[in-house]
Amino acid sequence: MKRARPDHVKYWHKGCFSCEICKMTLNMKNYKGFEKRPYCNAHYPKTNFTCVADTPENLRLKQQSKMQSQVQYKEEFEKNKGKGFSVVADTPEMQRIKKTQDHISNIKYHEEFEKTRAGGETPSPQPNSPNPVFQSHQPAASQHYNYEPAAAPEPVRQVAAAPPPSSGKRYQAVYDYAAADEDEVGFLEGDVIVDAQVIDEGWMYGRVERTGQQGMLPANYVEAI
Repeated sequence: MKRARPDHVKYWHKGCFSCEICKMTLNMKNYKGFEKRPYCNAHYPKTNFTCVADTPENLRLKQQSKMQSQVQYKEEFEKNKGKGFSVVADTPEMQRIKKTQDHISNIKYHEEFEKTRAGGETPSPQPNSPNPVFQSHQPAASQHYNYEPAAAPEPVRQVAAAPPPSSGKRYQAVYDYAAADEDEVGFLEGDVIVDAQVIDEGWMYGRVERTGQQGMLPANYVEAI
């Protein structure tokens, strides 16, 4: 049985294998094929480049390719940049924690300022008491004779150690709450929350009057009084 010859395959006789232009006899060493036709080196068709006009569609495709390249470069840059450190997203939760820390820092600063101011006040000298400056320059024996126990500064220490006066709104706990984080405060049902400051829609900052502890607490666990 004779095998069928494929249509896309061409066979040339040795005598017919010649250039399409000058009919020069060719062989397998000196021929060049173009579109399935043999040519000699001199008549081999030259490839011409086609000029593409800058039409609006081509300009749009060019701009789109450029933008994709820039986006890919930026993504690679962000990936490589994030290898050295961890990037923390500015989420609402992070904003709440940052605002809480700022509140705590301000309150602690005011407390330290009040303690420093209260500790810096010295009691006024009594009418019959000797001059303190004169006492400091007296001999040791005289100082020991005129020395009195440091009972006068005690009221000052009591004032400095006393909690700051309650200001702001007062709330009462309607449920028990256990602190779930370091910046939160726990309380029992019926406890009074003083110095309350609303931070956002669901949280507030205040001090439990019973324990003296202060921190963040959920707003839906208390009610105003």
